[in-house]
This record gives sequence, structure tokens and C-alpha cells, in this order.
Amino acid sequence: MVRNILEYLEAMAKRLPKKTAFSSAEGNLTFLELEQTAKKIGTYLLRFGGKNCPMAVMMQKTPLSVAAFLGCVYSGNFYTPIDVTMPKERILSILNTLQPGVLLIDEKSQKQASALEYTGEIVVLEEILETKVEEEKLAQIRQNAIDTDPLYALFTSGSTGVPKGVIISHQSVINLTEWYTEAFHITEQEIIGNQAPFYFDSSVKDLYAVLKTGAQMDIIPKMLFSFPIKLLAYLEEKQINYIDWVPSALCIVANTGALENIRPSALRKIMFCGEAMPTKQYNMWKEKYPDALFANIYGPTETTVDCTYYIVDREFADDEPLPIGYGCRNTDVFILNGDRLAQQGESGELCVRGRCLALGYYNNPEKTAEAFIQNPLNPHYPEKIYKTGDIAKYNERGEIVFLARKDHQIKHMGHRIELGEIETAVNSIDLIENGVCLYDEVTQRIVLFYCGEAEQAYILKKLRDKVPKYMFPNVMIKMEKMPQTLNGKIDRLALKEYYDREHQNS
Repeated sequence: MVRNILEYLEAMAKRLPKKTAFSSAEGNLTFLELEQTAKKIGTYLLRFGGKNCPMAVMMQKTPLSVAAFLGCVYSGNFYTPIDVTMPKERILSILNTLQPGVLLIDEKSQKQASALEYTGEIVVLEEILETKVEEEKLAQIRQNAIDTDPLYALFTSGSTGVPKGVIISHQSVINLTEWYTEAFHITEQEIIGNQAPFYFDSSVKDLYAVLKTGAQMDIIPKMLFSFPIKLLAYLEEKQINYIDWVPSALCIVANTGALENIRPSALRKIMFCGEAMPTKQYNMWKEKYPDALFANIYGPTETTVDCTYYIVDREFADDEPLPIGYGCRNTDVFILNGDRLAQQGESGELCVRGRCLALGYYNNPEKTAEAFIQNPLNPHYPEKIYKTGDIAKYNERGEIVFLARKDHQIKHMGHRIELGEIETAVNSIDLIENGVCLYDEVTQRIVLFYCGEAEQAYILKKLRDKVPKYMFPNVMIKMEKMPQTLNGKIDRLALKEYYDREHQNS
């Protein structure tokens, strides 16, 4: 039984030593090269001591950064990816919470690292790549490792804007990887087109699916996601056949009509996760790839990336939300209304139990105690569940349908409304590329931000057939494009700040 993710790497380095594991514009690493490089880094990091201690990695997104992550693991510690483009204050906030044993950087990130004025240990990766591997010491560390040891901590701010370090164990990632690779039949034939940044949990699936199966992961240049035609040409050139992207990336391609001009021929499996996938744009992709496997995947970082999935196996109207489906294997997902299970059609908070749960938030016992609670359905022995803060319901087929964030559920004109339901209706309208709703508590107005050619009168006319009048937006703001977070999701916090600044007194 696998109890440490390095076992995946070592098995593949023996079986497929010369096969490319990770590729990018900056270079490639085979499985054997990845193993040897990670061991060198791990050996060097031994001098910083500690066991199950945090190590921060702030590097450009390349195959070498994967080696850096695994090097931290070889040293008996866990890694935290930090993006060089993050604001200085956020990086310092993360480092202050972590107090890492070392900040590992590459040569290209030295300027950003010096601007931080960070006083802890900083190591430049290129300067330690000739370290002699100490196999005995690394083997001793492994001998004492167990599967509940932490593997990584990813920082997520959610709606608060304050970073929280979600700590994930080896057993949780092994649990995820075994399910994920089996559910989607990932083999060494897969060429995975990676979109997610390494500090975003969706990338975890890409990384460890490669180590488990011998697939190849190609790191797609970030700038291509601003140029859909070039992006699709890249997928064709690299013969990428598997993608697992945030819906925003898929929607940009669909909305620009790029698929009319170029249709990458190798694509066979198209997954989306991280936010709600608008059905209209899904249908645009499905039209071009009628035989592809499509899956809607859901899960907060605290449930080790994914906890539910839905393989889209029937037709959906543009204004019908895609279900998030059923719990992943070895994961129990249920909807609570208070301290009881919700009935079909009744909304409640989505909760999760199982091996997928995070260990908690690093150096944050208060937030950990709030989110990871005793299962109210089980008073007999200690059993933690995670409260996702997401509102969902079971449809008539028994599938879970995501409705909205808990903080997106509002009381308006005496009615309880899920803003996500309005967004689904708006996004189904032709001439709308994207729509997001917020609620102004002060003036009690539903605010719609949208991109597209539709006029406001046209939007309201189309909504008449889709939602009750009390759910109509009171304010509509046309945007050239939606602000995005660093990981490619729509930045609702930025939209709220924009509204507060520009429209609060209007």
C-alpha cells in the first residue's frame, strides 16, 4: 500500500526512466531526472533540520519547481508554493504564518525575493543542483514517515481576503490520485495540458496523476490564455488530449468563437473545476467535441481538491445548471439543514467526511475549529466533518446541484434567494458572455456585472421566462472583462470593491 507520494515517483523512474514527465518552454524532465533532481534538493535541505516542517517554494512555473516540491518531501518536510506575481503583502503574510525552514527560489525570482526584505533562510535552486545525494539519510527519513504526515500547505483566502494555510496529508493526496486516475482512465498515453498555477489546488491532480500513471504534463504558457486562437494552436501542436481547467479559461475560448477557427484534434477528455461552469459555454464545447468525455468536478481546497464529480452524460439546456454529481470514491458528501439531512429539493450546507479532509489550517486553531467540526449526525465517537460554506440541493435524480456560496444566499424583498440561480439564468442568455451577481446590503439591491453585447432592457426581457421578478437585478453594470484572481477564477472581491467605489451612492 502506498503511504508516501514519493513511491509513485520512484516506481515510475524505474518503469519509464527516459519518458518525459513534465515539459514546458523552459525545458523538460524525465521521470529519472525528476527523481535524481528531487533527491539532490532533498539532501541539501537536510541541513535545515526539522521534521514535517514547512518549506516555501517561490519559483517560476517550470518542471524544476516540481522537483523543488518533491525535494522538500524527500527532506522529510512539506512544501508551500508561492507565486512570484503575488502582492508583496500577501507573500509576507504567508511567510509570517508559515515561518518556513527555508525559502527556496530560482535565479529568475531573486529580484522579487530581495524586494520582500525577508530575513529568513533563502536558497537559490540552481546553486544546489550539484549536491551529492545521500541515499542513506533519505532512506532513514522515509522509514520514519507515515501517511498522515503533511505533504503540502496551500494558502486560500476565500471571501475574507486573509490567507489561510490548508494542510494536506500524503494519505489524502494518495486517496485523491487513486480515485482520479481510475475514474478518468488516465494512463501513460495522456498528455495533460496544465492550466492551474501550482499554488492553486487543481494543479495537484495534474502533478500526481503524472507520477502515478506515467502520463506527461505540459505546462501551458500563461499568456496563451489571453489569446484563444494561439492557445488552441498550442494544444494542437503539443497533441494535448486531456485538460482539467477552471471554467473561466474554457469560457474565454468559447465566447471568442475560437473553436470555429481551430479545433485541436487530440482532445479526448475535458474537465472543469474550481467554479461553476456555465451550461451555455459547456454546450459550445460539447458541440465541437461530441465524443469527448466531459466532467464537472467540485471540491474546496480543504477536501483535497475534489469531493464530488459528474460525468456529463445527458443533454442540458443553456439555463439548466450542471450537477456536481456524487461523492468521489471513499468520500461521503451530504447536505445538512441545521443538524439534519436535507430532503430532495431542500437546500442546505454541503458537508464532507472522509480521508480527503485536510489536517486543518496551519497556525490557525480558531479557524480550524470553526470549519472542521464534530459530525452532528454522529454523537457516539469523534468524527470530523468539513463544512464547505456552499449551499446545495439534491435534484430529482439524486444528483447534487451547487446553488451558491453561503454568503451568496440573500434575503431580498422577503424572499430567500441564491445569487447563483440568477447567475445561471443570466449566463444562459444569448449576447451574454459572463454574468456575476452581488448584493448591496445597504441599499438592498441585487447587482449584476456582465460582459457581452446585450442591452439591459434585453436582459430583463429574457429573464422574464427564467426567474421570478423579485430576482431581477436592480443594478446592471457592463464590464469590458471580468477581473480574475491569480488562479483564473472571477474575482468577486475586486467586483465588490469596484462597486463600493463607483456605485455606492448612486
